[in-house]
Amino acid sequence: MSIRVLIADDQPIVRTGLTMLLDAQPDIEVIGAAADGREAVRLALQLRPDVGLFDIRMPVMDGIEATRRLAGPDVTDPLPIVVITTFDLDEYVHGALRAGARGFLLKDAGPTLLTQAIHAAADGDALIAPSITVRLLAAFAQTHPSAPRQPVEPLTAREEEVLLPVAQGRTNGEIATELHITVSTVKAHLASLMRKLGARNRVEVAMWAHETGRL
Repeated sequence: MSIRVLIADDQPIVRTGLTMLLDAQPDIEVIGAAADGREAVRLALQLRPDVGLFDIRMPVMDGIEATRRLAGPDVTDPLPIVVITTFDLDEYVHGALRAGARGFLLKDAGPTLLTQAIHAAADGDALIAPSITVRLLAAFAQTHPSAPRQPVEPLTAREEEVLLPVAQGRTNGEIATELHITVSTVKAHLASLMRKLGARNRVEVAMWAHETGRL
């Protein structure tokens, strides 16, 4: 079955380009496109897409608030949202991830990474462009220091090993190869990390790693 995607971007040419790119994929279907965050929220509640692909800077309601309303911690059935933006060191990106976004890409990411992010979000995973993961999160952690939450249980040595490549933006398959374990084992450790850290997804796990100076 196709992954049903809702796009939100205030530039018509970007909406058209993303729609053409995603519709060209055999297992992805764009079912709606919004010009601002408020319209995105309305269409999401009406159409019930599998994944949202949202820009950050939009009129009426920005992508951060739209993400919070559809995927925030108080949302019972959160919509998987991938943030796509021009700004790779924008603190609004960090805010969107805090609001519940499951991925972050630049608009020049290319079709391969974009479709990977859509699939990851649909599968309950998260993907941040590896080329900017460390720089984005580390820069925000340095300029916006805060007291990181403590895990409910101490992390095991293996969980610490899994934590580092997660924070570097690597996929489960890449982590499995690097640590010589199976993908299912990586997923099990990641689930344990999320439970101990009170994180909703791997993005928040990565943010915690940067906030605690593990990289």
